[in-house]
Amino acid sequence: MSNKRIQKKDFINKNKIEKLVRQLLIELGEDPDREGLVETPRRIADMYEEIFCGYGMSSELNVSFSEETNAIIARDIQFYSMCEHHMLPFYGKIHIAYIPNGKVFGISKLVRLTEKYSKRMQIQERLTKEIANEITNRGVAGVLVIAEGEHLCMKMRGVKNNSSIMTVAYRGIFEERDLRENVLSLIYTRQNNIINI
Repeated sequence: MSNKRIQKKDFINKNKIEKLVRQLLIELGEDPDREGLVETPRRIADMYEEIFCGYGMSSELNVSFSEETNAIIARDIQFYSMCEHHMLPFYGKIHIAYIPNGKVFGISKLVRLTEKYSKRMQIQERLTKEIANEITNRGVAGVLVIAEGEHLCMKMRGVKNNSSIMTVAYRGIFEERDLRENVLSLIYTRQNNIINI
């Protein structure tokens, strides 16, 4: 994502983060003045500004275009987020399907909407729900959001298991099971990179 697209707001105090990271290094038994760590507090503050920029982003779905179509499906939108319980990354893919009500969103807006909610302290269940809710609030007939995530808080610590997590949120006419199943088959049924319809 281009940094020019991020609306910079004072949502992060980098000087304070640098001081806190320096103190954390000391508490961990490290020397923050040794060669390998001397720039670490600044690097972490810069990284936090980047990976938590979702707090400074406005809605990405304000612009839509008049167009009649039955459904829009965006598959395999990459996301990276930070688990709010252990501050470890989780990442994966998001699939978004929506039924427009005479207006469609620019294609890139669904990616930017995913970034808005993933680039903050999160849990996957809320991330899925927030994306679905914002699209619903823009007047679509229905929306289906699926998130598939790998969680380092589960892989590196605790149960140390490689399981992946899938969360689903659907609204509007996707409450109808047959329609939901038809769209799910479009998302997941592939043969030689061609969707079977």
